[in-house]
Amino acid sequence: MGWGVVNESRMSRRPEQKFHRAKAATGPSGDAGRSAPGLSRPGQSWWQGDGLACLALAIATLIAYQPVLRAGFIWDDDAHVTRSGLRSLHGLWRIWFEPGATQQYYPVAGSAFWLEHRIWGDAPFWYHLLNVALHAGTTLLLFRILRRLAVPGAFLAAAVFALHPVCVESVAWISEQKNTLSAVFYLSAGLAYLRYDRVRGLGWYALGTGLFVLAVLTKSVTATLPAALLVVFWWKRGRLSWRGDVLPLVPLFALGAGAGAMTAWMERTFVGASGAAYDLGLAGRFLVAGRALWFYLGKIVWPVGLTFIYPRWTIDSGDLRQYLFPAAAAGVLAALWAFRGRHRGPLAAALLFAGTLFPALGFVNVFPFVYSFVADHFQYLAAAIMLAAAAAALALGAGLLAPPARVAAWIAAFGIAALLGVLSWRQCAIYADSEILWRATIARNPACWMAYNNLAAGLLEKGRVDEAMADIQMALKLEPGNAAAYGSLGDALRRRGRVDEAIVQYGRALEIEPNNILVHTNLGDALLQAGHLDEAVSHYQRALVLKPDFASASANLGDALLQSGRVDDAIDRFNSALENDPDEAETHANLGIALIQKGRVEEAISHFERALEINPRFAIAETNLGNAFLQTGRREAAFAHYRRAVELDPDSSAAHNNLGYCLLQMGRANEAIEHIRKALEIDPGNAGAQRNLRDALSRRQ
Repeated sequence: MGWGVVNESRMSRRPEQKFHRAKAATGPSGDAGRSAPGLSRPGQSWWQGDGLACLALAIATLIAYQPVLRAGFIWDDDAHVTRSGLRSLHGLWRIWFEPGATQQYYPVAGSAFWLEHRIWGDAPFWYHLLNVALHAGTTLLLFRILRRLAVPGAFLAAAVFALHPVCVESVAWISEQKNTLSAVFYLSAGLAYLRYDRVRGLGWYALGTGLFVLAVLTKSVTATLPAALLVVFWWKRGRLSWRGDVLPLVPLFALGAGAGAMTAWMERTFVGASGAAYDLGLAGRFLVAGRALWFYLGKIVWPVGLTFIYPRWTIDSGDLRQYLFPAAAAGVLAALWAFRGRHRGPLAAALLFAGTLFPALGFVNVFPFVYSFVADHFQYLAAAIMLAAAAAALALGAGLLAPPARVAAWIAAFGIAALLGVLSWRQCAIYADSEILWRATIARNPACWMAYNNLAAGLLEKGRVDEAMADIQMALKLEPGNAAAYGSLGDALRRRGRVDEAIVQYGRALEIEPNNILVHTNLGDALLQAGHLDEAVSHYQRALVLKPDFASASANLGDALLQSGRVDDAIDRFNSALENDPDEAETHANLGIALIQKGRVEEAISHFERALEINPRFAIAETNLGNAFLQTGRREAAFAHYRRAVELDPDSSAAHNNLGYCLLQMGRANEAIEHIRKALEIDPGNAGAQRNLRDALSRRQ
């Protein structure tokens, strides 16, 4: 904010009738006729002034974030990029009207992801490009607002915000599109409301309110906008009017409070932001808030050592030293309050910074607090405020210098902005993929058990089990009560074929977190693999009690029921799973198997075909589709699918045996013998192949 802004009252409703002699305009800095960089001068067109400035900001942003365009998905991006069960029109309805359908109730953000997936699917490039564009849009809106408020150094402030590395996490992480998109709505709403405040037109009020609603439904931290507007009005006018300033914002305060309450409930109910990790007490929460304020300010001033997950502070309300942080913050606010008679700008900037950060200061439980109390993306909007204040202070200070020194000051300032752009370019590199991200996090925060655990999960997906187990052991060493690590250890042991040991580790995870849905499901898988059908069914059912729309648990329960002979119940579970995840090929294939057992062969064929549409290299579905066609007497069709199954999985005994049987039915005994013998070579104990071989040999010509 401008630190020496001249007071201005709201425009008079009646035009002045007196004419005044023209004189040089006095800007907020008090320099007559002098323009700070980024401000249009008299006689300039918009394109010559703001237009060129906006183009420069957009180009600089794109250059700084160019490495991100080659990045992929990381961590929980799959929870935000629309999952298969929500990609239909009904899924869009669920995003809006079914809390829990998405990770958080941000339906505008969810709708944006829904639309994007329909346009470009799972291609990460376009998500990253859009996020960079949204950041550029936020930068331009910030520039426009600062210009509207006559803040000195508006262009410098916008440039530093565009290029500052604390913004990289919000821009490079696809999940945080909710940050950049909500910022566009937030600043657009603010700009519209400033226009309303000037002309008092209901159309501008309606536009500002509508944009604010979009902002809070994209991310609820934007609920701080009405309070921010009141601070701005006080800064500009030195007073607040109940009727003119406060009353029109009451509906926005109510909307913001409702959105905040909804988010807090979602965090507790669906995300898991409850338990011992959040039991801080009131004093502890003030300690977190006081330290966080200084942490965020420090990262703005000196953006070194930025990392995806920062160390979690140990909060001890009995340690008097920890009270220095909130005490210092309170002292600074008190000093600025005392200084307000001369300049209101510094106090306004401090209030805006702290107020915009308030939702992330520890007074409301959010899931990330389980591993860290701070994150770069928490201060995306707040950083813009302090950067604007710093730019205004520099502009005002430069205005007091002699011309050569003033030029040198501006060159140095924009040199710093360019350096920040280089740092952002480098910071973007850690978001290339999940493995790089977690290794970079461990390098900067070696005690981060979450990073070790997530790195292990990614390595398991790649089949690098030994590396994964080493990282899991490190995660457990750092955090012995880490249920997720015990669950990952169970996953690793299952991949090694040590199912009984895996069951033990899953049990340990559930001792720590009895309501861990994923662990219940994975334990059910292990029990099913070990032949303990009833116990497996019990854990799948428990997972579904906790999350009724969990497609994996429903599909696996269907598999367990099918194996236990409860075919009708299995069909119900498979159908339920497909309602929530219609693009899961394995579920379609298993439903097809169940339908064949009930004699509903044509329905089974449609599900096998759907499985192959989703995954054209699904060899088991090809085999089962061949079985279905053979059962209905369509031997040529069956033969084509058996042959395709053998091409996809030449080491499948079942595929070779079925192809041989089909050839035998077609009277091609010699070819049948070749495939049946291959089936027995792969699996000498295949009793069906042994019978088929005897039959084929008896028919050989």
